[in-house]
Amino acid sequence: MPKMGESISEATIINWTKNVGDYIEAEETLLEVATDKVDSEVPAPVSGTITEIRFKKDDVVEVGTVLALISPLAPGGGTPAILDKKDDKITQNKFVENRAISSSVSSPLERSGGAFLSPLIISIAQKENLSLEEVQSIPGSGLDGRIQKSDVFNYLKSRKYHLQSKPTTDNRQPTTFPKPKINYVEGKDRIVEMDRMRKMIADHMVYSKQTSPHVTSYIEVDVTNLVHWRNNIKDKFFEKHNEKLTFTPVFIEAVAKAIADFPMINVSVDEKNIIVHKDINIGMATALPTGNLIVTVVKNANEKDVISITKEVNLLAENARSNKLKPEDTQGSTFTISNVGTFGSLMGTPIINQPEVAILALGIIKKRPEVITTASGDEIAIRSMMYLSLSFDHRVVDGYLGGSFLRRVGDYLEQFDTNTTL
Repeated sequence: MPKMGESISEATIINWTKNVGDYIEAEETLLEVATDKVDSEVPAPVSGTITEIRFKKDDVVEVGTVLALISPLAPGGGTPAILDKKDDKITQNKFVENRAISSSVSSPLERSGGAFLSPLIISIAQKENLSLEEVQSIPGSGLDGRIQKSDVFNYLKSRKYHLQSKPTTDNRQPTTFPKPKINYVEGKDRIVEMDRMRKMIADHMVYSKQTSPHVTSYIEVDVTNLVHWRNNIKDKFFEKHNEKLTFTPVFIEAVAKAIADFPMINVSVDEKNIIVHKDINIGMATALPTGNLIVTVVKNANEKDVISITKEVNLLAENARSNKLKPEDTQGSTFTISNVGTFGSLMGTPIINQPEVAILALGIIKKRPEVITTASGDEIAIRSMMYLSLSFDHRVVDGYLGGSFLRRVGDYLEQFDTNTTL
């Protein structure tokens, strides 16, 4: 299993493109794997015949683990090749020797006491001082009862209020409220099973709502000057840079500036500790061909100008549409924005992208009559108005910080320098 990104320790097998006994060319796709929401292809390191496949579809495999054996010779004979994890070179060993070596290495996904424990679950358990028996007692919501990250975090959330480290028997009476019945008409209604990404999104959203007490603040901003500037410059910008100029890069620049002014909005919560991130990495919700949304990340946005941000935003959007995103393109965000105005929404109440503590939604820009103050007094004029809404984690972000940050973003958009030349 190759390393798919800087902070990725495991990946899930989506599909094998070849079977045992098939011949495969070097660099031909052998399997597809998934990390978070990004799917990637893994090519064969050598040409040859596949003699063994060690993992099945949906297995979670640790980085560096041998996935399969390939004989470098044509079908009917030869010795299998194995990737040496130490120097990343292909070496040939006798099949018996390979089997002996592999048997001494523990499986990246172990079943102990009926519970699947992935390396990620084990690392969380070690960090939280959970015993093996305690981890195995956690009900798993994954495939075949596999324990997922959200299962452990949900357990830890309730565990904090107990003096005993092991779960105690719940003597409370079950709720008398019946589960709502779903009316299903066979032949008329249809059942659509959630795909892998939709399951992950659902799991992440439920976890976020259970973890962070959400509060949402709203402001309205006048972006008339910004709209005029963009309309006047977008054609020249495309001719000069061969890039489309949207409002998103300007939004990202304004958010990055506001974060620099209020760094305590750029944090994560680790139990009783607040981790203040030095890097300002802005995530942006991006549409995939399937209709799902994925958060792509503009790293160190505060160090980039509008031109650089525009090029990066357009590249990420294009790679998302063509399924060419890399795992690192979707990781490391410290603050997220969601342009709900793209879908025609006036405003939104977004769910925080964990482990961040705030997320900004930008509504549609609409023209309407507004009362403005001029040198000659109050007048009614046609202005381009937009709602901003900030959802924040009230554990660490109070109303003053959240409201001040949101107002600062609005100020940067309203006071955008229209003399800016790109």
